[in-house]
Amino acid sequence: MKNISIKTKPACLLGCPPEYSVSQGMRNIEGFEAEKIRHRRNSTMRKFSILIALILAMAVSACAFAAYPEKNINCVIQWGAGGGTDSLMRPLCSLAEKEVGKSLVMQNMTGGTGSIATQFVYDKPADGYTLLLGAENPALYQVLNISKLTYGDFEPVFLIGDETTGIIVRKGSKYKTFTDIVKDAKANPGKVKISTTGAGGLPWEMGAFITSVTGATFAQIPYDSDASARTAVINGECDFTVCKVQSGIESHKAGAIVFLTMFAKQPVAAMPEIPIVTKEYPDFDQYLPWGPFYGIFAKKGTDPAKIKFLSAAFAKAFQDLTYKDVLSKFNINALGYAGADAKKYITGWQSNTISALKKSGAVK
Repeated sequence: MKNISIKTKPACLLGCPPEYSVSQGMRNIEGFEAEKIRHRRNSTMRKFSILIALILAMAVSACAFAAYPEKNINCVIQWGAGGGTDSLMRPLCSLAEKEVGKSLVMQNMTGGTGSIATQFVYDKPADGYTLLLGAENPALYQVLNISKLTYGDFEPVFLIGDETTGIIVRKGSKYKTFTDIVKDAKANPGKVKISTTGAGGLPWEMGAFITSVTGATFAQIPYDSDASARTAVINGECDFTVCKVQSGIESHKAGAIVFLTMFAKQPVAAMPEIPIVTKEYPDFDQYLPWGPFYGIFAKKGTDPAKIKFLSAAFAKAFQDLTYKDVLSKFNINALGYAGADAKKYITGWQSNTISALKKSGAVK
């Protein structure tokens, strides 16, 4: 039998086609490894570039905030010069300037139960350069149809305190007690005049409570600030008003006005001789304790770091002994709240007050 010779080609390593040589296979392996190295190098460079970009962004952001404030800060007071809110805000801001490092420029903006100032600040950018210095009023704007804004549209920077209020009349008034006012008003409905700061202002709110408890009704005469409302009583334009202790204590001591009663559960330490309202009308107890509060606010959306910076500055000023003297002089119950504590306080105050106004029939 004839032998047949069969020629074969060696199979390539790594499963390459038979026509590939071993050297070609090795070159392919080397190319594959080189590609892996290039891929790792590119991936590392991309990660490094991203890291550098993040570091630069953080550095730019840090530098931007480190410069805050770069200019003076505008502080808009809801009420007129010489009023209760104004008297508390100016000395605090004067002390806070030392911590802020820039001037806090004070501006009184009256009207609309504080809503004009509130809207003005809300319309400004949320950049920490326009602050609202106000009282409790915006907490009731929506229920009173004064404005769509509430303190929910702002961030509380710092809550200063709250206080007790009372009924005042001018020196020589025919009214010697709170009961005298109520009796006259019930005998002459709508004739006894109470000076107010408009719907949603302190005298209006307490006027609603008085009507709820006693049934007496009054002619409400609006003014642009509690100082103007107080002056209207002193000048005889109105018969009485509801006045904060801090606003009226000096005039009371001077004999220009007389406090007839205090809306409090206990006598006020600064004027213990003035009777509390529950002595004459025990049903007032359901609304007590109650009073206005004061705070500093920034538009919602302001950088939290700026809010924290401002809160710390006002907290430091709040602790100054000279400001503690101011709080004591005006009989302010110190709060000193910021952040979550401030929000909790405002929410609770709003809920309790709206409930009381509904019970009194002032709102539906």
